[in-house]
Amino acid sequence: MLQDIERYLACPHCARPLTLDGRTLRCAAGHSFDQAKQGYVSLLAGDAHTGTGDTADMVAARGDFLAAGHYRPIADALAHAAGEAAEATGGSGAATGGAGGLVADLGAGTGYYLAHVLERTGGIGAALDISKFALRRAAKAHPRIGAVVCDAWRPLPLLDGSADLLLNVFAPRNGPEIRRVLRPGGRMLLVSPTSRHLRELVDALGLLSVDEDKDRRTDEKLSPWLTRADRTEVEFQLRLSHAEATEVVAMGPNAWHTDPARLAAALAGLPDPVVVTGSVQLTTYH
Repeated sequence: MLQDIERYLACPHCARPLTLDGRTLRCAAGHSFDQAKQGYVSLLAGDAHTGTGDTADMVAARGDFLAAGHYRPIADALAHAAGEAAEATGGSGAATGGAGGLVADLGAGTGYYLAHVLERTGGIGAALDISKFALRRAAKAHPRIGAVVCDAWRPLPLLDGSADLLLNVFAPRNGPEIRRVLRPGGRMLLVSPTSRHLRELVDALGLLSVDEDKDRRTDEKLSPWLTRADRTEVEFQLRLSHAEATEVVAMGPNAWHTDPARLAAALAGLPDPVVVTGSVQLTTYH
């Protein structure tokens, strides 16, 4: 709920704290932001645009695909990593998101992963995304989630040092802003695809591929602000019907580059169901 994360929010215009007045967030400088009836609030600056956000069709495909449990191994690994962090510090909120701490999910989408982490650690969650279609779902994904429209490449609408834990799953990452909003000792859990992720579909359907050097470049880009602590691989098999394979294409960046007719023709040449590799890196940064 928005009232749960109110005390962590910052005005996108002046960076002052925001206070919830009914269904409106206000700052001392007089800026105000109304909560949408679907439960989220937009804290985009006036000149920002949402053209890069997931469309309603992309969000619908993702919602159906995730609800079927295909990426549950990723959600479980995230929740386990967050739970281990909480246990290592005696269950305190600092740097874990547990016991009332804030878990911020940058690029939260429908809130699927954030909801799993909150179930394991407790705490409250801020779902941050530029897509209002995604946040309509995130606002309802868990009773302790507040959903906020924002741009990952601009100053995040969170106060300095407000987040104990930050999640970043298949999403953009802004090193300076992540460092600013994390508390001292705070952690980021980053999930990124390996070059083997969905490789059977990548090869057969001509989808976007992942550079094998991506992890090194990510570490280099984040190194001025964050230090890598641990990296583990999560690999699993998926058995996807042609309809589900279409969903996995339609829910991500391939949706912007794939012609539906050509996709259907290529899928017709594959077994139904098709066995596909899921492969990601889960990296912890301090």
